[in-house]
Amino acid sequence: MRNTITVLASAALLSGCLGGGGAGSGTTTNDPSRSTPTWQWNLPADVPIPVVPADNPMSEAKFQLGRQLFYDKRLSGNGTQSCASCHHQNKAFTDGLAVSPGSTGELTHRNAQHLANSAWHSTYTWANPALVTLERQMEVPLFGDSPVEMGVNDTNKDAVLARIKADSDYRQRFAGVFGSNGEQITFPNIIKAIATFQRGLLSFDSKYDRYLQKKVVLSAEELRGMQLFMGEKAECFHCHGSFNFNDQTNHQGSPEVKRAFHNTGLYNIDGKGGFPFPNRGLFEFTSLPADMGAFRASSLRNIAKTAPYMHDGSIATLEEVLDFYAAGGRNITSGPHAGDGRLNPYKSDLIARINLSAQDKQDIIAFLKTLTDDTLLTNPRFSNPFPAGQ
Repeated sequence: MRNTITVLASAALLSGCLGGGGAGSGTTTNDPSRSTPTWQWNLPADVPIPVVPADNPMSEAKFQLGRQLFYDKRLSGNGTQSCASCHHQNKAFTDGLAVSPGSTGELTHRNAQHLANSAWHSTYTWANPALVTLERQMEVPLFGDSPVEMGVNDTNKDAVLARIKADSDYRQRFAGVFGSNGEQITFPNIIKAIATFQRGLLSFDSKYDRYLQKKVVLSAEELRGMQLFMGEKAECFHCHGSFNFNDQTNHQGSPEVKRAFHNTGLYNIDGKGGFPFPNRGLFEFTSLPADMGAFRASSLRNIAKTAPYMHDGSIATLEEVLDFYAAGGRNITSGPHAGDGRLNPYKSDLIARINLSAQDKQDIIAFLKTLTDDTLLTNPRFSNPFPAGQ
C-alpha cells in the first residue's frame, strides 16, 4: 500500500468491544512488575506498559517538577507563554484553535495535538519519523524558530535558566530529582522533567473504558456506532484500532514498532497530489512523491473535546470529519486550495467512499463521544499548580 501504511487491527480491542470485554478486561492492576519504587502505572490490565527511556526513569517527584515547568511561562524566551498555553486540560490538552500563536505571535503551521497517552506514541508531531521520544519532541516547541513557539534561543537561553534558578522551590525540586552535586537546572533536565509529566498524562477512564470493565452499559446508539466503527462497513479500526485508538504505538514487548503515515485525500491542489506548503506531510522528510500529504493518524481518545480536526485544523466538527471520510476525501471547489482530494494519486488505499446513512453517522458520533475521559479533563493531578492569574 502507499504511504508506508501499516494496518493495525487489535484483536484484543476488537474482542473487547464486540464481545463486551473479556475476563479482567480493563481492570486496573497493581502488578509489582508494572511499577518501580518511585512510580506505579496503575493501568488497565489489557494496556501494556509504555517504553520509558533508560536515562529518564519515571518518578513522582520528577512528574510533579515537570507539571510545574509545563505550566510556567518563565520557560519561554519572553516570559509570556508556557507549554500549557497551547495545551489546555479542559480541552484534553489541545487549545481549540486551528493553529496556535507562539510566544511572539507567530502562528504554528499545524494543529496542537492532544497529549493524553502520548507515552505510547512511536513518533511525535504530525509527520516527523525521526522524533521517536517525548524528550526529542520537546526540543521542537522549546527551541524551534520556524515557527517560533516557546522562543528559547542562543540570545536568551541563559536568561531563561536564570529565572528558574532564582526560584528556591525549583532549586530544591531539581536537587531532589537529579541530585545535589553540580549544576542541575539545565535544559536537558528541564526537558526530562516535562517529558515525564507528559508521559504520565493517562486517559483510561472514559465511558468506553468503563464499559470494558462492565461498570456501565452503552446505549443502543453507542453500541451500533461501536459495531460500525469496528466492523467491515466503516472500517475505522484500520487506522484507529489499538487500545489508544491510533496506529502508531510502542510499548514494552512490542513485536514491532508501528510508524504509519497516511494521505487521506484532504487536498489535491494541483491535480497531481499536491498539498499546500508548508504542510506536505512525510514528503518534507523523504522527498518521495508517494509520501506527499502523509500524516500520522491521531489517537481518537477524547476526540469530542479536541476540535478542530486534521493536521491543519481545517475541519471544524466531528460531523464534518465523518462526512469527509464517507466521501473518500475532500473536494474543494474554489479558492487557493481548490482540488479534488478524492482523486489524489497518493491517497491511502484505505480511504474510499463509504455508504453511511444519516443514522449510521449519528451512531458513530455517539460512540466516539464515549471516548471522552472526564477524569483527564478535571483531575487536579494534571492541573495548573500556580495561583490563578500567575
